[in-house]
Amino acid sequence: MRRALVIVTLGLGSMGCATPKVRLDEGPREYVATDYDSVLKSWTRDKQFTNVNVMDNVLSVTATYESWDFRWAYVVRYAEDYRLTIDQRHSLLERSLAEAREGHQFYVSLYTQKYKWNDLTAKEPAWIVRLIDDEGTETAPSEIESIKKPGAIELTYFPYTTPWRSAFRVNFPRVRVDGRPTIAAAARWFGLRFAGAQGYEELIWELGDSRTALGEPRHRVVQTASR
Repeated sequence: MRRALVIVTLGLGSMGCATPKVRLDEGPREYVATDYDSVLKSWTRDKQFTNVNVMDNVLSVTATYESWDFRWAYVVRYAEDYRLTIDQRHSLLERSLAEAREGHQFYVSLYTQKYKWNDLTAKEPAWIVRLIDDEGTETAPSEIESIKKPGAIELTYFPYTTPWRSAFRVNFPRVRVDGRPTIAAAARWFGLRFAGAQGYEELIWELGDSRTALGEPRHRVVQTASR
């Protein structure tokens, strides 16, 4: 018989409000460096998975979806911190947005009850991760990159990274081998599922009602021209 489990959900930064909905639309943004923290919070989800039989923390996981919107805010903050020139900032933004068009990338930081369970790249991992949506689409990663020694960039721009957690970048294709998008056009939410012998947990990003999952507008949105 499957063990009884209880799920404790902790909002990032102990937010006392509902998790914000997100949009996958592209287009220009008008962010300044100080906007980064709020954008990070919008695109980050956090869960803690506890086994009530022994009251042990089986899995604590935090993940940020590196969306078009997130990448724009990230580059603005990075360019300010490193005092990049306008040309350098433009080049970095182009490269980052091109990556966003190629696949779905998540920065993942996790802690497990036993250290050897932390490794998502193990031959027989304790937890497998899948990209899911409410249309029943489920996709395996195309690549999982282990960040062996998170440095100043990870610790600064993903502040939930700690020495006691393992960090990864998990990549998924935008289109499955059967031709279907990995996040369905009609999806109302997408997420990451972590599943294993101990049970499973899901991190969910709900999508705003005004746009489809593919970022196509249901109603025209007028962009304010940047000055």
